[in-house]
Amino acid sequence: MNDLPGRRHFLHTTGLGLGLGGMALAALGRGDAGAGHFAPKAKRVIYLFMHGGPSQLDLFDHKPELEKHHGRELPDSVRGGQRLTGMTSGQAGLPVAASRFVFARHGRSGAWVSELLPHTARIIDELCVIRSMHTEAINHDPAVTYLQTGHQQPGRPSFGSWLSYGLGCESRDLPAFVVMVSRGSAARPADPLYARLWGSGFLPSNHQGVSLRTGGDPVLFLSNPPGIDRETRRDQLDVLGALNQGRFEERRDPETSTRIAQYEMAFRMQASVPDLIDFRGESEATFNAYGPRSREPGSFAANCLLARRMAERGVRFIQLYHRGWDQHYNLPSDLRLQCGDVDQPAAALVRDLKQRGLLEDTLVIWGGEFGRTTYSQGKLEPTNHGRDHHGRCFTMWMAGGGIRAGLQYGETDEFCYNITRDPVHVHDLNATILHQLGLDHERLTYRFQGRDYRLTDVHGKVEKGILA
Repeated sequence: MNDLPGRRHFLHTTGLGLGLGGMALAALGRGDAGAGHFAPKAKRVIYLFMHGGPSQLDLFDHKPELEKHHGRELPDSVRGGQRLTGMTSGQAGLPVAASRFVFARHGRSGAWVSELLPHTARIIDELCVIRSMHTEAINHDPAVTYLQTGHQQPGRPSFGSWLSYGLGCESRDLPAFVVMVSRGSAARPADPLYARLWGSGFLPSNHQGVSLRTGGDPVLFLSNPPGIDRETRRDQLDVLGALNQGRFEERRDPETSTRIAQYEMAFRMQASVPDLIDFRGESEATFNAYGPRSREPGSFAANCLLARRMAERGVRFIQLYHRGWDQHYNLPSDLRLQCGDVDQPAAALVRDLKQRGLLEDTLVIWGGEFGRTTYSQGKLEPTNHGRDHHGRCFTMWMAGGGIRAGLQYGETDEFCYNITRDPVHVHDLNATILHQLGLDHERLTYRFQGRDYRLTDVHGKVEKGILA
């Protein structure tokens, strides 16, 4: 690096070496927390995504009347001609399978919660449980893509990218949008989670999610290679930034400014990420609260604890994917294992946020891409069965961020097959989340190829009944 003085001279004489990071951020709206359309109730989101589709009638939507229908054929009047997946369309019959789990009422609200979620039951009065979610998607990839991007086909920006675009980043040293993935305890093949689910689509690429890994470097290509110290890296980035800035002045391509800003963010993350993932300052009581796996990197419990630390540090959208909820078979055993992974950490996260004064302006969301059928997939046995995908009704819960606590919202029929009151569509949910963050879902748009796009496409309404 003998030519560094010459490079520094070049930077000073061109005026490009002074505050390249600041220049890049200025070109991208300064990277500051942006102003929404109206006063927000929430500043950030922690999205606990149960990938695969949790069974609503085994967890939150108690249907004791199903016992009298157990083993009988699902009535055609209930199914209503709904299309089935290829996994059950060829079955000789669709026998109703009542839940094998015990439900009880909990909290002041008296909400029914399954025995599989004892920790969640203890915080039920902090939650708004929406039992009337519905979607048109019938298979995993389009259903997850729909919930996360507002469209069943790939190519649209993800929710976190829309928030980064609309509100900017609160933190100078961490991205606005971070993603973590954990694998469930159920022994089954994991459905794929494609990086496009946290991609920026047609938005500028600085709004895409950053994936935090469990092994090796937490963020790929973040560490300096051998022989490169921090001062040398700073010099390299100054030179590279000057060249890119010159390119931007020539071509006016916004992606060039994005590249400068991303290099600068990566440089700051070299210092901020090691501090983020260092749990040594956490108390023994905290680890006990999040559960026995909270010290295990990459576990759902450890990721929940990381999510709280990110919330404290100003990360705007924190996405936790937990795999393994696709119970087409062995549901009684596998669902118990999955709930064992997430029940205590999710409840601890809500409590922890509340104790630290963060729940008030943090919106926590729990749920999957759809629910499960009331009928059994495959043979209905005394101690074993499976359930297929079901989009006509499923359950999610929300907490904090101006959402009404202790509420059971929406109802389904006695078969837990159709919604009978207060339906909430995917677009309605997304419109409501944006509203709590101070964004009008009809005004948060981006023009691409001659059309104004938005997260909620051309649909969606704010569900005012769940707002505090």
